[in-house]
Amino acid sequence: MQSNFSTLDWIIFFSYFLVLILTTIILSQTKVKTSRDYFTGANTMPMLAVAISVLATSQSAATFLGGPEYSYKHDLTFLGFYASAFLAILFVSKVLVPKFYAINAITVYEYLEHRYGETSKRYAGVMFLVGRLFASGARLYIGALAISMILFNDIVAMHIVISIAILIIGALGYTYFGGVKSVIFSDIIQAVTYIGAGLAVVIYLYYSLNSDFSTIMATLNENNKLKLIDFSFSGGFSIWTLLTGWFLLNIAAYGLDQDMTQRVLTCKNREEGSRSLIYSIIFTIPVALLFLIIGLLLYIFYQHPELSSVKSACVDQNIDGESVKIFMLYILNEMPEGLRGLVTVGAIAAALSSTNSVLSAMSSVAIEDIYRPWISKNQKSELYYLKASRVMVLVFALLLSIMAMVSFYWQQYTNLPLLSFALGVMAFAYASLLGVYGAAIFTNRGNEKTVLWALIGGFMTVLALQPYLLGRFIKIDFSLMMILGTLVSFFIMMLGEKRR
Repeated sequence: MQSNFSTLDWIIFFSYFLVLILTTIILSQTKVKTSRDYFTGANTMPMLAVAISVLATSQSAATFLGGPEYSYKHDLTFLGFYASAFLAILFVSKVLVPKFYAINAITVYEYLEHRYGETSKRYAGVMFLVGRLFASGARLYIGALAISMILFNDIVAMHIVISIAILIIGALGYTYFGGVKSVIFSDIIQAVTYIGAGLAVVIYLYYSLNSDFSTIMATLNENNKLKLIDFSFSGGFSIWTLLTGWFLLNIAAYGLDQDMTQRVLTCKNREEGSRSLIYSIIFTIPVALLFLIIGLLLYIFYQHPELSSVKSACVDQNIDGESVKIFMLYILNEMPEGLRGLVTVGAIAAALSSTNSVLSAMSSVAIEDIYRPWISKNQKSELYYLKASRVMVLVFALLLSIMAMVSFYWQQYTNLPLLSFALGVMAFAYASLLGVYGAAIFTNRGNEKTVLWALIGGFMTVLALQPYLLGRFIKIDFSLMMILGTLVSFFIMMLGEKRR
């Protein structure tokens, strides 16, 4: 199918990539001498820059499309996820961050070396790489899906490949040359881009409605779209799941996932690192609300035509048999020229901010936790490790691209909603790591052997509970997957002997 892009849309699209190229050239001038500089920015990063980078990394194309979809179909209870994240960040900033800075860590998994031995760090590093390859491959696929729909009006395999290439090449430009310092500064650009796109959509949508603010609010209230807290036991984002499974996930995401925590470890000290996390969630909540507001306005647009100036809106949510998010439907069929191009680069920016960060994070774990200790007996210069770090960035760019295409076929086979698919994949590594770190921090039990089996046990538990295995016979909420996977991992750690 032909693209709906106008000349103005293409001008905005290519202007954005021109900005990417220019900023890549500027940020690549950063002098990097060692792998520590490459992965921690020599601990010189400004706290607010780190906070914005964490915000950008926590958002992705799944959030860009999934946020409006949730409020369109449900209400505002998704905001509870970020309230849960705020509580989790307080825990991470008070308990985990000080421990990482105390050992001058480059990766969060070095704490397990300090606690149980070098092999434990390597086991956790491998678990992170496997889990993050799955999760970020799924994220990359979702971003490519959005770009393919906008640029080509379809989601055939070849156009998905092109869209993946656009994202990977854009992410490589920042990560390869300047390391995490370039990633952090580029994240600020991406955050401004997709937040700006979101604001533009809200303004346009609001003024395209043939109604006033009070009428819109009254209509939303009558349809129970403004509910903030869900006290039911239906799973999803009820207050009970937010205080259990989602709380655990957020601890893992902000404190045990090198993809997110790497930024915190670039600050000057643990106090600034902790504050950067707290500021990041304070910044994230209004951004999440922005995209939920888009969903509410889309609900008025499509479900209450008496309040919309457009009476013949397209409501077919399928492209090539694939269900399309309501925001994507609006972009494809109702959005005017110019704004469509701006929203496209906003979607790309959301996908890039999560892709360039994961390349740096995976490379740091592969080099510092696995490769460097493995060849430590052979004297190698820091220049050697720096070159190896950049090679690893290229290797993981290729692996993520392959995983994104696997996700393309995997998601179609399982027929899961995109957000459920992405979240389900994230749980594989998180549950295992939570159990291991829970034992390491709060008990005196465990050893290198139990670390390995706990990581495997948590992973296999989450795998067994997936909708295409045991989940076919009994519906298991994502929150429950996190809880059970974490408990299995923790109890296996308890089998290890006591140690100081």
